[in-house]
Amino acid sequence: MLHQQTDLVNFSELARARAELGAAYLRILSYFKEDGIKSIHEIEEAMRTRNATALVRPAHTLKGESAQFSAHRLCALAETIEMTARRCVETHEAPDELIETVVALRPCFSDTVALLDRDANPLAARRPGGFGRRVAAQPSFGRAS
Repeated sequence: MLHQQTDLVNFSELARARAELGAAYLRILSYFKEDGIKSIHEIEEAMRTRNATALVRPAHTLKGESAQFSAHRLCALAETIEMTARRCVETHEAPDELIETVVALRPCFSDTVALLDRDANPLAARRPGGFGRRVAAQPSFGRAS
């Protein structure tokens, strides 16, 4: 799939969005997680019933919210679902071609949320090694190697 080549999250764009949202960032991130779970459930249910019309709104919602968090891969998957579903509605076709994309959606969402949570956690290690982890052998300060 082409979406696998897209970055899961663009962290430089995310940093800008985080700065713009300020103190509201964590609250909006929690809304994204709640809404995302709901949208994915609705997309999967619409796919089970082969209802292209029911795919459009939750895919559109997920696309927009993913873009807000610079979650490019998730946004691309949701956009593919939305645009293909719109075409299927217009042509009166079943959305069967979206099965693989819909199957890829939930794991992509989970991976994205894990990255966003890790980035939002003030206790997360921000550099290699981190607290309690041994860093590759480096000469200690004041000791000859």
